[in-house]
Amino acid sequence: MQESSTALIAPATTTGTLADLAFRNAERSPGRIAFTKRVGSGWADVTAARFRDEVTALAKGFVASGIRTGDAVAIMSKTRYEWTLADCALWAVGAIPVPIYETSSAEQVQWILQDSGAVGAVLESAAHKALVDQVRGEAPALQQVWVLDDGAVAALTRAGTDVADDALGAAREGLDRTSPATLIYTSGTTGRPKGVVLSHGNFLDLAENCSDKLAEVVRADGSSTLLFLPLAHVFARFIEVLALEAEVRMGHSSDIKSLLADFAAFRPTFILAVPRVFEKIYNSSEAQATAGGKGTIFTKAAATAIAWSESLDSGRTPLALKAQHTVFDKLVYARLRAAMGGQVAYAVSGGAPLGTRLGHFFRGIGVTILEGYGLTETTAPATVNLPDRMKIGTVGLPLPGVSIGIADDGEVLIKGINVFSGYHHNPEATAEAIQDGWFHTGDVGELDGDGFLRITGRKKEILVTAGGKNVAPAVLEDRLRAHPLVSQCLVVGDQKPFIGALITLDDEMLPGWASNNGLTGLTPERARTNEAVLAELQKAVDDANLAVSKAESIRKFAVLDTDFTEENGYLTPSLKLKRNIIMRDFADEVEALYGG
Repeated sequence: MQESSTALIAPATTTGTLADLAFRNAERSPGRIAFTKRVGSGWADVTAARFRDEVTALAKGFVASGIRTGDAVAIMSKTRYEWTLADCALWAVGAIPVPIYETSSAEQVQWILQDSGAVGAVLESAAHKALVDQVRGEAPALQQVWVLDDGAVAALTRAGTDVADDALGAAREGLDRTSPATLIYTSGTTGRPKGVVLSHGNFLDLAENCSDKLAEVVRADGSSTLLFLPLAHVFARFIEVLALEAEVRMGHSSDIKSLLADFAAFRPTFILAVPRVFEKIYNSSEAQATAGGKGTIFTKAAATAIAWSESLDSGRTPLALKAQHTVFDKLVYARLRAAMGGQVAYAVSGGAPLGTRLGHFFRGIGVTILEGYGLTETTAPATVNLPDRMKIGTVGLPLPGVSIGIADDGEVLIKGINVFSGYHHNPEATAEAIQDGWFHTGDVGELDGDGFLRITGRKKEILVTAGGKNVAPAVLEDRLRAHPLVSQCLVVGDQKPFIGALITLDDEMLPGWASNNGLTGLTPERARTNEAVLAELQKAVDDANLAVSKAESIRKFAVLDTDFTEENGYLTPSLKLKRNIIMRDFADEVEALYGG
């Protein structure tokens, strides 16, 4: 078995919990701006001392409401300041926050409340309360429900006025880094979501070591980040803890439609996102440039950015390329950076492969994307590219205290300070997932000679054609999704004579593309059969096929009349395809690819 490991920087210890962070930060630098939070249509700063006081007041409110050490309390909300406040307050009383995606269905909410045994729930809106009320009969442990939009924080603060300060210390007595900190349910691409038990040490040990490795990002003067991914996801949750540990100014944005305005107001120095966000930024910028008659300039600028970034890896940047890069930095790149607030130097990407083209493009415009890899079971990151050690196209090196192994069948195995202790109330699944100390990820990958990890596919998603060829669909799907016209795609072909694809159109990008190509009145319905659109999609397929052998290439594709979204049940909240459901619902379209 191949193996790559990185030694610990900050030694692992059992002392302390996540509850200490707010209090430690206030003691170190009480006047430091810890948060900039949205207040109405504006923003307001929150010092470390004020945050500690708000955490204390809310924690007392939870105690007054009957929340005790070890109690599970659900949080169902968009990403907002009050989520982080509730997290820290619940940790301050030794409780266990259980995140729920604010878009979850009644069935999902019922299962998480029931399986976790949640005794309370912090909800964002009346709509969420109505959903919880629907399923409350199936969650007998649930006693308390608080609604943020109805003034829950103020009400809890009033309720806790008479609770003594030492009550919080008493609530946490006996807890340490081995104690459960949160229960995060997997996205459920197959079967019911499993509750992943993550400890205070999983978060703290990893955050302490990660902040050392990423000091240039998180410990730079004035470092700040704007969270806009769902805090119900382990990726955003870890960055929340990392920002608290490294004393990074943090903000929250809950509406993707206002994201650019929020960037401009908050001006983060680093962000975290999934590859789809970076694809959208690139495609939108290209479409706007083309619409403004500057498409040729953008194309040249993009090519120059990619070439300049690639030259950094080779160690030789020709003078002519340097000159071109300087010119385009003023004409194009500065505007792209300004759209992200003007101060973003780094971005952390995870959740799916980014692709080398986008990686080089963004580094070329002055925003270095540090691509990483991890799962809910590994407290998010297990590997990451570093500012001083990166290989675009890989997901980086193991973080300190983490080991990566590659099994004989190519499966990626992980062990270390970040690996979960087990699935809640599910010893069988735990025993299957953790064997001989290694967590079996289900992903397929490879290590290069320097220990960098590359993910090549998902073990259960490998297609085997009728001719016996093994095909990893992710390689083709990621490349296809990079095209402006493509929203989602699913590669098919298991036990079939060749590889095919189901493609959905991006309704947001379609009007701009149609206008730039002289097509008027092109509706999404007409676009599915439009010759120009189909020809453009064929170009995208041809480009994707360049990444694979002829036997693995897409021979035919179908354009569907609906998109794959979280709302219609074809995507998980973390934007992963629910392949089994798509294959079931679009079985006829798949069969049509092969002549019925």
